[in-house]
Amino acid sequence: MKHGEAAILRPGQEAYLERLLPPRDPLLREMEEQAFQEDVPISDPEVGLLLSILARATGARLILEIGTAIGYGTLCLARGAPEARVVSIDTNPERLATARRYLERGGVADRVELIEGPALDVLHRLQGLFDLVYIDAIKTEYRRYLDQVIPKMRVGGLVVCDNLLWGGSVAEPPEEDDRDADALRAFNGYLMMHPQLQAAVLPLGDGLGVATKVKPTIMEMGGPY
Repeated sequence: MKHGEAAILRPGQEAYLERLLPPRDPLLREMEEQAFQEDVPISDPEVGLLLSILARATGARLILEIGTAIGYGTLCLARGAPEARVVSIDTNPERLATARRYLERGGVADRVELIEGPALDVLHRLQGLFDLVYIDAIKTEYRRYLDQVIPKMRVGGLVVCDNLLWGGSVAEPPEEDDRDADALRAFNGYLMMHPQLQAAVLPLGDGLGVATKVKPTIMEMGGPY
């Protein structure tokens, strides 16, 4: 979720791009309103739209989301890939319950597994090769999420990471300390230089990282050698 109006783009650019967005259906609008009223960090509408596009374009059959909140990104992913199973992790049981209700209303709950718990405790238990991974949770843990999910992704799969520009403070650090901004700044370099990935950081929403896995890890090939 963006850190306020025109945090990344100039105001005119941001307003123009928002006008280009197609109308959201009533359910997504309701979720956006609840998130606004209760200060729940959900995906920006343009990010949700891209998640649906990527899920559909990759023909994803198994999707992982780290950070469910009230299920906005979850719903976008599930709608984009109508044959996919979506696994989503969050620590907040009340938000997970809200997400479940929205997903039921959206007609996708039977394809979504919601898991309560810290992602770093859950990820190592998950099975299967994921086609698409969406990371939008604790910013200081992004690198550890990535390290755990890469071996669980197929070659050619995508990983998408939200909030990588952090309201502009990643590129232009504020005078006061910001652990999240510092962690994301370090993560961006790690993402871009990762030997298993080809990546880009886009000025979409609050900054979006998109990467594809281009080769397996040594452990996947039977190493170390």
